[in-house]
Amino acid sequence: MKKVLVAGGTGLVGSRLVNRMIDTGYHVHILSRKHVENSPQISYFVWDTKRETIDLDALEVDYIVNLAGAGIADSRWTDSRKKVLIDSRVKTNELLKKGMDKVGNKYETIISASAIGIYGDRGDEVLTEDSQPGKGFMVECCQKWEESSQLLRSHTDRHSILRIGIVLSTQGGALPKILLTKRARVINFFGDGSQYYSYIHIDDLCQVILNGLTDDNYAGIINVVVPESISNKEFAKRIAQVLPGPYATLPAPEWGLRIVLGEMADVVLNSNRVIPSKLMKLNFPYQYPELEACVEHLMHSNA
Repeated sequence: MKKVLVAGGTGLVGSRLVNRMIDTGYHVHILSRKHVENSPQISYFVWDTKRETIDLDALEVDYIVNLAGAGIADSRWTDSRKKVLIDSRVKTNELLKKGMDKVGNKYETIISASAIGIYGDRGDEVLTEDSQPGKGFMVECCQKWEESSQLLRSHTDRHSILRIGIVLSTQGGALPKILLTKRARVINFFGDGSQYYSYIHIDDLCQVILNGLTDDNYAGIINVVVPESISNKEFAKRIAQVLPGPYATLPAPEWGLRIVLGEMADVVLNSNRVIPSKLMKLNFPYQYPELEACVEHLMHSNA
């Protein structure tokens, strides 16, 4: 049985991914900040980025996936919060590198997470894996994240960095926030709604990672979104059409978002028209390539 280490294995994407890995026949190692009792399919190991300690037994695996990182939209971007967002990404890669150097193993695959936030606010510009980074805090955060990910390359012949779009799930992330006004029969769009959103169903994201463990073609920078990018206003409209009963789509004005969220409003106001060029060339079999099917499935499942 092949073994895979998932850093960030208890988060939104990580927990879903771990279940998929178990179903696929992997034994999973998970790094945690506290001791957790093992199960037949999962072994837990302790690490501490502040103390720079890691249980080296966690690294006795065939593959490594690092999804660790504090939630970008969990709280207002104060200077201290910005440091947490960067450190939670950079220091985990640095600690993995430290442990790998001690163990001395070569891994079949190492997959590192990043985000399409690296492109910044780019209007209607079409963005591919070859596009240059933009400007702003999210760009800075993603650049430092990816730079630290490159530290791991010496321990594998196949390293990929996944630039992940808006992950759609009912268990967390963007969708529950978009549906906050659902009881009022309203779905909001943000600002004038012209900004492009690039998204991915959580199960399609997990499948990209699973494919990437064993397929040599999944290497380098990969945009992980569906082929269509749509405006935020259209995004809200399509969600409203899927939900039962009449729903209105109304704007949440930019000035109000800036007052409430400060700089963090960039998360919903930035425009990222991202194309998954590599996945399209690989003919990746999206289960949910269109928003309506994606949301409809999520509303009737626990994904």
